[in-house]
Amino acid sequence: MSRSRAVDVDTSRSGRDGWLTGTLAAFCLVSVLVTVVAGFVQVRFGAYSMTRSEAWAGVTDPAVVLEPAVWLAFVLGGELPELSQHTIVVWDMRLPRVLVAAIAGATLAVSGAIFQAVTRNELASPFVLGVSSGAGFAVLATLVVFGGLAPFLPLFAALGGTLAFVIVYVIAWKGGTSPVRLVLAGVIVNMVFQSLQQGLFFFVDDIGVAQTAISWLTGSLTGTGWDEVRIASLPAVVAITIAIAGARQLNVLLLGEDTARALGMRVERTRLLLSSVAILAASAAIAVAGIVSFFGLVVPHIVRTVVGSDYRQLIVGCLFAGPALLVTADVGARLALSGTQLPVGVVTGLIGGPYFLYLMRTRQSMGEI
Repeated sequence: MSRSRAVDVDTSRSGRDGWLTGTLAAFCLVSVLVTVVAGFVQVRFGAYSMTRSEAWAGVTDPAVVLEPAVWLAFVLGGELPELSQHTIVVWDMRLPRVLVAAIAGATLAVSGAIFQAVTRNELASPFVLGVSSGAGFAVLATLVVFGGLAPFLPLFAALGGTLAFVIVYVIAWKGGTSPVRLVLAGVIVNMVFQSLQQGLFFFVDDIGVAQTAISWLTGSLTGTGWDEVRIASLPAVVAITIAIAGARQLNVLLLGEDTARALGMRVERTRLLLSSVAILAASAAIAVAGIVSFFGLVVPHIVRTVVGSDYRQLIVGCLFAGPALLVTADVGARLALSGTQLPVGVVTGLIGGPYFLYLMRTRQSMGEI
């Protein structure tokens, strides 16, 4: 049975039986548990380590949990009241990092899943298609040249990612596109924007800015706080909401353009809208976490293997698996080497690269879905 036919049958079965299956529910529950455990480890350990009871007391401190004014100060910015040392370390330093990792993980995973559907290419991801490098160049240019515009990082990241994706499509277009041409065009655009990123360092005068830029280019959550949570939250919520609403359209796109048109879909318009959502999702993550390599490629494959290819299930699975995997990877990046924090992009690259090689070695064909 062909892949398209398999997706068709899978989609029909899900429509009959309901997309919320026991497998999906169990997968999401396990992902939540992994996220919570990894987040608690992140909260406990560091330069200022705490016992389990101290960390739990900080997380559940009534002076934060039951005080709307404190929540507003975290969410909107403002002065915090006097809090205990444990509570300050937990709520003002470590929990925001967990939240940023969860947001970035969810948006990168959802973005990769969407790109794989709109291009009908299982090799597609924000990183492979050049979107990450385009958004990265825009963010890096903002940090290096226009530092005062930092609050608008998601907007500039989205513009850079959009430009990169348009260039990839123009290069790959030849009376239509193919999985191979899209990947090759993405590699070309990715290399060009990476070269531009490196060129920006010649304009850096401040060593602190240079170190920040290098850390950001390798994908890092070091030093993230409530400012980054505020920057990424709104675009992440918008992108994820539209992605969930568009899951049926993604299923139809997988059936092929001719079939989609026969079912009444305006294919190019739908593809453009959903690609914009994927770019927004990736840009929200890149603006606060930097370029986390391979994540948007690997997570949708893992989720698809467990829950199936119906995008109503796949998007929800990515929404839970992404945070679990990135929060866990960040814990490893932060605690693996005593006293030294690795960029989380190094960890995801070390995991994603071998997994990508595994896919290539175990599958008879890679490319078009």
